[in-house]
Amino acid sequence: MTEKHVIKPGQSLELLKELHILTRDGKLNQDSRRKLKQVNHLYQFIEPLLKEVQQDHPGITLVDHGAGKSYLGFILYDLFFKYQDDGSHIFGIETREELVEKSRALAVRLQFAGMSFLNLSVAESIDSDALPEKVDVVTALHACDTATDDAIMFALKKKARFVVLVPCCQAEVAAVLRKNKAAVGASNSLSEIWRHPLHTREFGSLVTNVLRCLQLEAHGYQVNVTELVGWEHSMKNELIIASYKDLPRRRPSEKRHEVLHSLGLEEMDRRFFVI
Repeated sequence: MTEKHVIKPGQSLELLKELHILTRDGKLNQDSRRKLKQVNHLYQFIEPLLKEVQQDHPGITLVDHGAGKSYLGFILYDLFFKYQDDGSHIFGIETREELVEKSRALAVRLQFAGMSFLNLSVAESIDSDALPEKVDVVTALHACDTATDDAIMFALKKKARFVVLVPCCQAEVAAVLRKNKAAVGASNSLSEIWRHPLHTREFGSLVTNVLRCLQLEAHGYQVNVTELVGWEHSMKNELIIASYKDLPRRRPSEKRHEVLHSLGLEEMDRRFFVI
């Protein structure tokens, strides 16, 4: 595939060079082509959400958790936000100070005035005064371990209209499954699903995302789960998109409780909390 078929019309070549997706002479290697394809593919899911927010009010606020080098934030700003003159803003949340400083410097060089970068953990961002009380869109792309859960908590507190998650590893549920295996297995033959250590890890990951979806639904969100095409090199290619619709909450809340109880995960109730 040639570069012209990977790079979107109007996409900043200077940005792609700064992100080391393009070489200084404008070429793509195999790894950078794959990365650009991935982020652009994710953009196709997020763009309609941004347009939907725009129909309601000008000035979109988006918070990207576990931003890393802020590939996603910069690509979003370049393809969508730089054409807006309505006070829209992207906040990138990242714990590594050196990445935050580099992102700040890059935003200045590219004159992306509607971008800010905060040296915070996802958990710290929930109560940070540096962020607005309400946001429109929350994203978390491979936010490691429990950071995805913290991003959900952030979205719920900020009453986000849309939540876009590509979940990463979270070993907490698997650890509890492993710890309570004997007690649950005595009364539940389904414990055979996670009897072997490999299955415990895989099943724990699946259950984690199921509980995340039920948690969002129990707060009135409509949830869609799909696969990110083009992420074949990674098993972490699940995409969760939640849209706030003020849907009935009782049944998904009951299902969340039933799943926790039947799998011996009651102690995880606070992790996947429901107000």
